[in-house]
Amino acid sequence: MTIVQGHEFPEDLLYDIENQIWYAQNTDGTFRTGFTAWSAALMGEVLVFTPKRIGHAFEKDRWFAMIEGGKWIGAARAGFDGVVVAQNEKLVDRPELLTKDPFGEGWMLIVRPADDDWREGLITGADVGPSIEAWIATGSYKSRAG
Repeated sequence: MTIVQGHEFPEDLLYDIENQIWYAQNTDGTFRTGFTAWSAALMGEVLVFTPKRIGHAFEKDRWFAMIEGGKWIGAARAGFDGVVVAQNEKLVDRPELLTKDPFGEGWMLIVRPADDDWREGLITGADVGPSIEAWIATGSYKSRAG
């Protein structure tokens, strides 16, 4: 487990650092995904979670869910091209789970990558901490709304 600014980053997950999205691979080749605890904490109270519909395709760095919160309104952006397989209905009904339990009940979607190169650019293991700290230091997250 890596801790960055008081937030946990499990090292067994894959991370899209720029978009602050984590991916946990399922046995069927799909991925459960959600926001990192660090980014969830910045959102404040989450009021609305609107996922892309099941069966709909998405592109890398394009939205696959929209979030409306007390401090932030914006998009959850994908780390690779794919298709939405399932959405977290609990999160639709109780969007506050996104910030209360981002690695558990606050997961957003289950997705299937469209291409074999889906892992390109994702970070895991011991590289997580230094990569996230370097990204935070750039301040680029401050312009990520919408």
